[in-house]
Amino acid sequence: MSTPAPLLLDIAAGPVELTRQLCDIPSVSGDERAIADAVEAALRTHAPHLRVVRDGDTIVARTELGRAKRVAIAGHLDTVPINRNLPVRDEVDAATGEAVIWGRGTVDMKAGVAVQLALAVELKDPTVDLTWIWYDHEEVASDLSGLGRAMRNRPELFAADFAILGEPSNGTIEGGCNGTLRARVTMRGRRAHSARGWMGVNAIHRAGELLQRLAAYEAERVVVDGLEYREGLNAVHVEGGVAGNVIPDHCSIEVNYRFAPSRSGEEAADFVREFFSDADEVEIVDLAPGARPGLDAPLAQRFVAAVGVEPTAKFGWTDVSRFSALGIPAVNFGPGDALLAHADDERVPVAQIEFTASALRSWLTGGGADAGRAT
Repeated sequence: MSTPAPLLLDIAAGPVELTRQLCDIPSVSGDERAIADAVEAALRTHAPHLRVVRDGDTIVARTELGRAKRVAIAGHLDTVPINRNLPVRDEVDAATGEAVIWGRGTVDMKAGVAVQLALAVELKDPTVDLTWIWYDHEEVASDLSGLGRAMRNRPELFAADFAILGEPSNGTIEGGCNGTLRARVTMRGRRAHSARGWMGVNAIHRAGELLQRLAAYEAERVVVDGLEYREGLNAVHVEGGVAGNVIPDHCSIEVNYRFAPSRSGEEAADFVREFFSDADEVEIVDLAPGARPGLDAPLAQRFVAAVGVEPTAKFGWTDVSRFSALGIPAVNFGPGDALLAHADDERVPVAQIEFTASALRSWLTGGGADAGRAT
C-alpha cells in the first residue's frame, strides 16, 4: 500500500492563511501524521537553509550559522477532539468587532504554529541561530509527549540559550508556568447492609470530611521573580459506592494541585500528603514540575523589550517546563486567548497572528535580539 502524498501548504500566503490551512488538517492527539508530513514537506521544499530532523511526528529544523547564541521556538501540532468546529471560518467577534478565525485548533495552538512555520521559511539570516520544533501528543498524558520523547532520543538537537513556546498568551509574554500534580486520595470503610448501616463504616461519609477541607482551602498567591502565580487545590473526580443497598467500603478523590514554580515537584507532593495526612492512602499519579519565569536571562530581557509588553505569569502548565528542566529559560508567547483553548467556539484574532509574527520577526532580525554573531 503506497503512502499518500503529503498535503501541500501555501507557505507564501503568510501566517494568517497558514493558520486556516493547518487547522483544516485534523490532528487530534494520536493522529498527527498528516500534519507532520505537511510541515516536513513544506520545510524540505522551501527552507534549504534549515537542517530538518524527524522523530516520529515531531519535526526539528535548525539553522547552523555559527551564531553566538541559539533560540529554540516550539509549538505542538495536535488538538483536543473536534466537535463540529471544522473547517474553520472567518468571523467578526461580536464583542470586540475584531476579525477572527473560528474553529478547532485556532487558539491551541495552530495560529502559533503557523507564525513559526512562516518565519522558519522566511528568516535565512537571523541574528541568533534558531531551532524550530513542532511536536506531537501535547494534549494527552505527559509521558506520551512527542517533545519529551524527542528530547530523550536526540538531546543534542535541543541545546539552546533561550526558548519560546507558542502557547496562546493573547500576544503577551507569559513567564514560566505553574507545576501540576494529580493525587488519588483514598478513604476506606467496612461494608454492611444499608438497612443496618451502623454495622459498617461508610467510606463516602469519611471522604466528605476531606471534601469540606478542600472547599475551605484558600489557594496561595506566590510571587516568583517578580511575577505573581496563583495556586489551586481542587477535587476533580470522586469514585465510590458498591450497590444501592450496601454501605461503601471505598471512596477515592482525585485531586489536582497547581503549584507555583518556587516549589519543586517533591515539595508539592509532600504538601499534598500532609494536607491529606488523615487519609488511608495518598497516591501521586501524575507530576510535572513548573518553570520559573526565566526573564532574568539577557536574551529574555531583549525579547521583552522588543515585544513591548509587560510579562505576566502562566497559571497553567506548559512545555516551558521541559526546557526549564534542561536549564534553558523559557517563556510562552503566542496568539489567542487561553480561556478559549479547547472551547467549541475557539477563535483567534487575525490581528494577534499578525502582531506575534511581526514581533518575532523584528526581534530575530535585529530589533532587540542583538545576541551577536560568532567571530
